[in-house]
Amino acid sequence: MEVGFTYCLGKTKSATGTGLTLWWIGFIIALGLSMFMMTKAAEKLPIGTVYPVWTGIGAVGAVLVGIFFFGEPATFWRIFFITTLILSIVGLKIWG
Repeated sequence: MEVGFTYCLGKTKSATGTGLTLWWIGFIIALGLSMFMMTKAAEKLPIGTVYPVWTGIGAVGAVLVGIFFFGEPATFWRIFFITTLILSIVGLKIWG
């Protein structure tokens, strides 16, 4: 859902009319579902783990959506830092 609302948000930049409205509706639905799933995760896991993992997934997803769907550059440093972020998320999940 994190990646879904990022994608919808990106599509609002070029949409008009009914298409724009539908992308905004998709954004709101995906955002709401994302928040709901985060609260469900927080029922079982510490919030200090849930929130960083949630934001990390959103950050990684946003970069990948930008690269694969919106033509943003995939430079060495972007890939390097996204990789370190992924490793940090995995580390929090394993040892958090």
